[in-house]
Amino acid sequence: MSLGWPARSSSLCWSNPLAWWWGLLALVSGANIAAWFLLYRYLQDPRTDGLGTASDIELMLFLSAAYVCGCAFRSFLPRADVQRICLFDTWLSSVTVGRSVATVAEICFAAQWAIILHQLGTMTGAATTLSAAWMIVPLILIAECFSWYAVLTRNYLGNAIENSIWALSFFIVGIGLCRLLPEFEGPVAVALVIAIIGIAGYLVFLATIDVPMYLTRWQAGRANCTGPLSLLEGLWDASVRWIVTHDIAAWKGEIAWMSLYFSAAVWASLALCVCYAFADHLPR
Repeated sequence: MSLGWPARSSSLCWSNPLAWWWGLLALVSGANIAAWFLLYRYLQDPRTDGLGTASDIELMLFLSAAYVCGCAFRSFLPRADVQRICLFDTWLSSVTVGRSVATVAEICFAAQWAIILHQLGTMTGAATTLSAAWMIVPLILIAECFSWYAVLTRNYLGNAIENSIWALSFFIVGIGLCRLLPEFEGPVAVALVIAIIGIAGYLVFLATIDVPMYLTRWQAGRANCTGPLSLLEGLWDASVRWIVTHDIAAWKGEIAWMSLYFSAAVWASLALCVCYAFADHLPR
C-alpha cells in the first residue's frame, strides 16, 4: 500500500535471494502444519493407551496449533514491524494484523512451557521448577507490551527490552529444567539436556546478536534525531502503512531471527505436545 510512501523496490523473482529465503520459510511452515496434523491424529487416536487424557492433550495441541499457524502466517507474509516493510502488498501485511497474530501465538507458546514445567515439577516435587512455571506467562505478557510499544512508537528500545525479557524468561525455564536433571535418567535425561542446550544457544543468540541489533538501531535513531510516534499516531501508521520492498539490504537484519524462529521454535512447540502426552509415564 503506497499512500505516498515508496513501494516495490525490485521484483521478487527467483534471481533474488529473498525469493529463495521466503520459499524456504514457506516450505518449512507447510511441513510444520502437516506435522501438527499428524501429531494430532496420533495423540487423539483412541488406541494410544497410556497417554494423557484426551482433554489434557487437546489443550496442548490447541496451544501448539495457535503457535504453528501463527508462525506459518508470518512466514507466508513476512514483515518487519517497526520498519513497516513487507514482501507482499496485501492488507494482511498490515503491522497491526501481523503483530496481533504474533501476540496470540507467543502467549500460547509461553503457556505450553508453563504447563510442561508445572506438570514435571508436580511429578517430581521440584519447587524450583514449579516456581518457574508460574513466572513464564506473566513475563511474556510484559514482553508483549514492550513489543507493541516498539511497534506503535517505532522506538527500537522497546524491542531491546522485549527480547531481554524473553531472555530472562527462558533463563528461568532453563533453571527449571536443570532442576529436573537429577530426577530422571536415560532418554528423558538426554531430552532434558538437549532442551537445555537449545535454550542456552537461544540465550547466546539474544545476548550477542538480537538485543545488540535493536540497541544499535535505537542509538542510530537518537543520533538522527528521529523522535518516536505517539501511541495513537503509531496505531494509525501501523494500520495503514506497509512498504513493499524486495531489497535484501532492508531485510538483512531480520533473516537470521526469522529463520530460527519459524523453524526451531515451532519444532519445540510440537515437541512439547509429545512430552506432555507421555510425561505421566516417564521412567524415573
